[in-house]
Amino acid sequence: MNETLPSVTVVIAARPRQADVKAVAASRALDYPADRLAILVARGTQPSVQRNAAVKAALGELVYFLDDDSAPAPGNLRRAVAHFRDPRVQMVGGPNLCPPEAPPLEQVFARVLASGLAFGPSRARYAAVGRTRATSEKELILCNLLARRSALLELGGFDETLYPNEENALMDRLQRRGGKLLYDPQLVVWRRPRASLRAFARMLMTYGRGRAEQFRRHPTPGSALNFVPPLFCLYLLALLPLWWLTPLGKLSLWPLAGYALAVLAQGLVSAVRGPVWQSVAALPLVVLTHLLYGAGFWRGLFTRLTPPAPSAPSQVVLETPPPRNAGG
Repeated sequence: MNETLPSVTVVIAARPRQADVKAVAASRALDYPADRLAILVARGTQPSVQRNAAVKAALGELVYFLDDDSAPAPGNLRRAVAHFRDPRVQMVGGPNLCPPEAPPLEQVFARVLASGLAFGPSRARYAAVGRTRATSEKELILCNLLARRSALLELGGFDETLYPNEENALMDRLQRRGGKLLYDPQLVVWRRPRASLRAFARMLMTYGRGRAEQFRRHPTPGSALNFVPPLFCLYLLALLPLWWLTPLGKLSLWPLAGYALAVLAQGLVSAVRGPVWQSVAALPLVVLTHLLYGAGFWRGLFTRLTPPAPSAPSQVVLETPPPRNAGG
């Protein structure tokens, strides 16, 4: 049966001197023939450059991108390769879920990430939502993503001026040329959210900045929804002048009242699905998500987009830890 399975290279971006790369051990536990599986760790300081170098060096027909702390379910590869029997399918991905043993604060962060009000359709990146379906870049995430290597090479890989959102821009390009993206809610990796409020806040700012930079480099209609948080921030800044300087100042509070009701409704929906204390703790963080994402987006509209230095690819170190010695 092994000859019917495509070869797969697991690509893991890691820091130069990072000792513990959790995803390596997890990749060795994947239920897949050892002679059809390779693991490639790309060490460096710019993940887009690292992943491009790894894709060029990979020998697998498929590339499975994992973050250094991703722990994929053992059956992921066998489940995913079945989707690639359709030649139109170019990428397959699923959610990254918070491990049940994660600390309480991280569980709250996970609740925010899986909130429809906080992240819209992108909540599917952090929760198993619905059924297997054709999708867009809004629902897929690079820490748990399989792709045809040939398609990546044809498009020249990831845009190295972008980090994050380099995968989002690449997925948009794949779809524009007729490629099909699939979201499989059962294709999961376990991955802990940020460990502190400061790190979580920094992540939100980075996500907003990355989306704005992606829009500047590769504008698409799909980014329209991402303008809502920055426009909300602009509305809040204009609220006081509107209140004092216009005859209909009180009307300017109506959108804010509607927003408050939406946040409360989200809290009620969330409380039905899990511990009430997590839902209550998540409410102010949902608001914080909009504010920090919006602020990061505004920043990203004015950052300087510069590619990595020409010598950057040569600074990527590729390591090939052997997979486990098992068939399948």
